[in-house]
Amino acid sequence: MDKKGHWETVYATKKPDEVSWTQEVPQTSLDFIRSCNLDKASKIIDVGGGDSKLVDHLLNEGFKDITVLDISGKSLERAKARLGDKAQQVKWIESDVLSFRPQETYDLWHDRAAFHFLTEPGQIQTYVDLINNAVNGYVIIGTFSENGPKKCSGLDIKQYTEDTMEETFRSFNKIACKTEDHITPFSTSQNFVFCRFKRMRD
Repeated sequence: MDKKGHWETVYATKKPDEVSWTQEVPQTSLDFIRSCNLDKASKIIDVGGGDSKLVDHLLNEGFKDITVLDISGKSLERAKARLGDKAQQVKWIESDVLSFRPQETYDLWHDRAAFHFLTEPGQIQTYVDLINNAVNGYVIIGTFSENGPKKCSGLDIKQYTEDTMEETFRSFNKIACKTEDHITPFSTSQNFVFCRFKRMRD
């Protein structure tokens, strides 16, 4: 099955409490975003956002220019259904991030648990080039750490440390990193590393 087909099947057959990545409150992401002290009109994109509730919290905090990108149309439909009328305030993009061609520049790029599915050097470089061209502010990335799982949803992932994350995104200054255990809906633990970066100025 191709990558898109895999994720469409996941979101068509599993409820939020049946997938490991579900968070009622994405606290670390919210804390890192708040620490950026962004204007409410800032352009924010959540890459691999699926039906994450991060967008709900960002809307509630008054952010007005939010984009959610995911390869799975079904995941986006679930998020839209949950948000109801509020969904009209969000830009929804159904795309593989490696095929994404941004039409605007973002003040904040957020990605929790999408980047680590890119396991080949060419894929990683394409992603890094995309960020280098599309972000003029902050990048927040959350991936499985070296103490985390080696697979997710049956797919291989690439683990990271603070150092390897910093080396990968070397066009940005690393501001802060944090490791944490994410407790899944079925009470297992996954160790993540989150890093917040800021664009280097010429």
